[in-house]
Order: sequence, then C-alpha cells, then structure tokens
Amino acid sequence: MNYFTDEKDWQWLFDNAIDWDAIIPLYYPEFPTADGFNNKEEVISFMKEMLTATGDWAANSVAPRARRLDEEGAGTLEDGKTVPGEALSEFYKEATELQVFGLSAHTAYGGLGMPVSVGLLSFGQVNRACVSSATQLGFFVTIIDMIERFCEKEDIERLVPKIIAGELSGSMCLTEPGAGSDVGGLKTTATKQDDGTYLLNGSKLFITNGGGGLGFVLARTKDAPEGLHGISMFLCEQEVDGKQNYIISKNEHKMGLHGSFTCEVVYENSKAKLIGKENNGFRYMLHLMNEARIGVGLQALGGIEASIAYARQYAEERKQFGKVLMDLPLYARNMKDWEVERDGFRALIFDTVSYFDQYQKLDYKKRHGELTKAEEKQYENAKKWTRRRTPIVKAYGAETFTTLSQKGIQALGGYGFIEEYDSARFHRDSFAPLLYEGTTQIQALMAMKDLMKFVMRNPTKYFTALVNANPIANFFGAKSECESRFNDSQYAFKKNFVKLLIKTLNPKTDTDDPQALRKFFNAKEWLKEENVMKLMVHAETIMYALSYIEVLRVLMKHANKDESRVELFDNYYKLVRPRLAAIYEDWSLR
Repeated sequence: MNYFTDEKDWQWLFDNAIDWDAIIPLYYPEFPTADGFNNKEEVISFMKEMLTATGDWAANSVAPRARRLDEEGAGTLEDGKTVPGEALSEFYKEATELQVFGLSAHTAYGGLGMPVSVGLLSFGQVNRACVSSATQLGFFVTIIDMIERFCEKEDIERLVPKIIAGELSGSMCLTEPGAGSDVGGLKTTATKQDDGTYLLNGSKLFITNGGGGLGFVLARTKDAPEGLHGISMFLCEQEVDGKQNYIISKNEHKMGLHGSFTCEVVYENSKAKLIGKENNGFRYMLHLMNEARIGVGLQALGGIEASIAYARQYAEERKQFGKVLMDLPLYARNMKDWEVERDGFRALIFDTVSYFDQYQKLDYKKRHGELTKAEEKQYENAKKWTRRRTPIVKAYGAETFTTLSQKGIQALGGYGFIEEYDSARFHRDSFAPLLYEGTTQIQALMAMKDLMKFVMRNPTKYFTALVNANPIANFFGAKSECESRFNDSQYAFKKNFVKLLIKTLNPKTDTDDPQALRKFFNAKEWLKEENVMKLMVHAETIMYALSYIEVLRVLMKHANKDESRVELFDNYYKLVRPRLAAIYEDWSLR
C-alpha cells in the first residue's frame, strides 16, 4: 500500500487542487535553479517522488508500528527530561533518513527547500498511519519555520541543522493551570537581565513535546499591560551552558495519543531570549497557532481516512445474513455518506493548503524584505482565504474525525470495541485534535467574529452582494448546474444569516424615538455586548454552515474544471442540504 500512488483522489487533487503556477515561482523565481531543476515540470515530478516516498514509508513502516507505539507510550521521564522509547526512536530515525524534518526548510541550513504544501501533505500521510507519530513530527517541522521566520541569524544557523538531523525538536508553550483558552490570563513572568536575556519563572501544562529541547514560551514582563497586549514571546532552550535550564515535571497519562509526549514544564530562573519586541508575543505565536490549526485539519483528514479505510476493509470481508456487509443496503448507504464527507473535506484541505503555502512564503519574504505590487496582491488574497479557512478546517475536521471514527467502531460491531482492532485507537486519538490549538468552540467564535467584522465593515456591500446573489440573477449567471446549486446554497446562507443578525443584534428602539433611524444604521448600536452575547449562542452552527458552504465552493470549482468531479459535488450537496436546513430552522426558533 502507498498513501499517494494508490490513492487516485490524492493524485487528482495534487495535480488540480493546488495552484502550482502561483506557488512554484515563489520558491523558484528562475530556472535553472541551484538545486538542478530546469523547469516547473521537474519540480512537480520531484515533489511527487517525495510524496511517493513518504506515502510508502507511512503505509508500510509507520502504520505497522502504530499499535506498538500506542502500547509502549512515547517514552519515559528521567531527571526532568523526556526520553523517547524504542518505537518513537525508530520513527525519529526513519524520518531523519528520509529528510522529512527538513522537507520545507531552507537549503542554506540543510533542508530540501520544498514548498510548504509538500511538507503538509506528507504530514497528512503520517497522520493516516499514526496520529501520535505525526504529532511528534509536527514539532520538528513547525519549530523550524518559527525559528527561520522570527529568530536571529545566529540562532537559525545553530538550531535548524540540529532539528533537521533529528537531534533537537521543540514546543509551543502557552497553556497554564489558570490560563487555557484565556491565554491573556497567563502568569509566567520574564525578568530582563543586564546582558539583555530574560529569566522565566512559572509553569506550563499540556505542552506537546515539551521536552524536545527548546520552546517558544509566552510570558509577561514587568509592568506589561494585562491581557493579550502584555504578552511577550521567548526562545527558551532546555540546555544552556551545559546545564539544565528548565525541567519537565510530568508526562501526562492521556485517554489517547499515547505515543506522544504531553508535558508539564517548570521554569525557575530559566534563561531565555526575547523574540522580536516586548508585548508582541501573542501576534508571533498566532502565526504558529494558525499553521498548527491547519495541521490539525490534515491530522483530522488522516484519521478520517484511516478510520473509513479500516471499516471498508472489514465490511468487504465480513459476512452477515449470507452476504458481505457492503452488500447490505443500509450499511452501503452509511459507508457512502462517510466517504462523501471524507472526500469533501479532503478537497477543502487541499484548496486551503494551496492558499496557505502562498501566504507562508510571501509572509516570510515580507518580514525579511519587500513584496512587489503583484506579490502584495497575491499575499492579500492568500491571507484572506487562509484566515477564513483556518478555524473551519480545524473545527470541522476535528469534529468530523471524532464522529466518523465513532462510526468506524460501530461499523465493526463488537469487534470495534476490542482494543485488538485499530478502530478503538483511532477514536481515542480523535479527541486530542478537538482540544488542542483551540477548542471547537474557540474556532467557532473566531469564524463568527470574522464574519461579523466583514458584514459590519461595509453592510451596504454585503447587502448588495446578497441582492446580486438572488436566485433570478443566479439563473442567468451560473456557468454550470453545480455553480447554480452552490450559488443557491450561498444565497440561502446569507439570507438566513442576515435574518439572524437582525434578530439578535438589531437595536431595539421605540418607533416614536426621533433617533431610531440613526441607531438602526449605526454599527456600534448593533455591536452592543448584550446583543453580541445573543449571537454567540449560534457560533457553532454558524461555523458548521460556513464549513458546508466552503466545501461546496471548492467542489463546485473542481466540478467546473473536470466533469468527473460533478458526482462528488452532487453527493456532498445531498448530504449537507438537510443539515443546512436544520441549522436555519434552529436560527429561526432560538
């Protein structure tokens, strides 16, 4: 089995869903390149070779080891340090040999310099094989990006080659006992020293890979403002001048994700270096969090693929009532629905990765130089879609992983409840993506907030677009039946969302009040806290509706490009149309 060459959908999406014409020039502005590529086709061929290699590795080495890693655990805690066990060490060794850690790292530091898309897609492959292994992998790759993007040259040259070589990895250290989703409530302090370094004091918990060797730590300096605006970010290494700089006091025993370290980290006068400027830390960390949230979407995709593939294999072999399960009509319908949701979400992920890759590369260039006018336009477009999609792929993906991995257990009947079968592990592991990098509820509030901002920034433009999306105009303007159905769905969403806004946010004014009309058209009157609180009740259903609309948008785009994709659009449309209707009914009744 190969998770790339044996998956036709992956190959179609690689060729058609990622905008290589926009991405490749950002990495290779001219040919021939120093790497020996003579044209775009050679680059694409090499990327396919890499995904074929990682697809083979994930399917035939990482996946067979997943149960052993789950049973053995990530490793042990010794003298305030984490020590990887045998199974995890094997994974690290193989990843290093395949150069997986450095896929997207700059060639100047020993990386392969591949587009971010390649690294993300290989990450998705590893998640299909083993979510725990992929979780550990993520804290090599994302830490390299953070160091290259935000750290000083000396630190980049010193640390990145070690991470690529598998000698070092890292963590993002936000959460504290009293500050989970409310990051602004953190208490870890940073005290500046005469030499310009800082001493950290405090503790962090639920830190994935906290003992990897270094961490990007959020802390508050003396006299810093309260809340998010007073947070700074620091680079803190576990070994400084040959001495242990912070300790790992606990490795959590979790419900799932047994093969990944989840640590409590304690800082006692731990030496650290400020990243950027004081009080700007949360903005820097948001960059890592956003990348991590898209990573969670790929993690969810891998878990969904594993759960459904396992259930299908069982159903094609298991006989009941004289037939294999796949010949039973209800079973077959359920399997089809699960696979349609998987394929729809997968298309959304690939499309999002395409925008994110452009955003990442142009953001790096912007931070280290200047963009041309054309690049600035490309950057703003990629940033818009990345921001819109990030909470959606994280929340919708994680929730769907948990739902479909549960269905995977039920698909096996009693065997699904037995740990000897992998379905139980898939489901246990699915709960972690629901929780880290911001819960579903946090993502839903972000998606709602962004949509409100968009509407309230220019209500006239939004309402004009609503009129222009009228089904009558749609009838004459759509290029295809799929586009017509998508436009109808988007129009229905906008129409019902406007009704919800009026219901929850509309300033209640006396019609005899001479200021009533002024208040009605004043955005500040609509955004009063008591009204916004009423809208927040609907944040999750808004997020789900946005998710379905975005998947339909991508599937429509694909169907317009290739007739073979029309069937998937139609099937996904049939799957989510009743869900959207139920959401709109909920909005009207509550």
